[in-house]
Amino acid sequence: MTEPLKVLFVCTANICRSPAMELIAREMAGSADIVFTSSGTHARNRHRMSSDMAATLTEGSADDFRSRHLTAAMLTDADLVLTAEQVHRQHILDDFPQLHRQVFTLGQFAAAVAEVGDDDSGALSGRDLVAAAAQRRTPSAPEHDVADPYRRGKAAAEKATGTITDMLSVIVPRLTGSPAGREGA
Repeated sequence: MTEPLKVLFVCTANICRSPAMELIAREMAGSADIVFTSSGTHARNRHRMSSDMAATLTEGSADDFRSRHLTAAMLTDADLVLTAEQVHRQHILDDFPQLHRQVFTLGQFAAAVAEVGDDDSGALSGRDLVAAAAQRRTPSAPEHDVADPYRRGKAAAEKATGTITDMLSVIVPRLTGSPAGREGA
């Protein structure tokens, strides 16, 4: 039996963007065989999610969430690492350059996935999609970043959640191989 695909989301403190990515992706993926987790480059362990950010998610979905500090083991265990900003991606690659084919910003991966078509056997998904996206990686651009809403109020949290949802709407269906992910491909 194949191990589930492991996706790690990373931001700074793991209390706003990366937990939102994790929780939204889980909801979108449903029962798909994918493990979504998150951590922060400068996180303190066991902190709750920002209340403004949690309020933008499905009620109660963030109740049990606790922050985690990014570790080498988390990175090497992940099949795909998606960061909130280019600075997080670079932080990881400075110490782990060998992971360059599996570390993207969220927007960068969404752009690459949108460019990946199907192969002769049908729609690419899971690890095959990650490998194909690595070959089609576009340079990271400011529009690939998710702005940090921390201590910027509810409007900033709502905007960040909207950006994350839009990007994950491209990514998650393709990772899972669902028909919605093949529309327009």
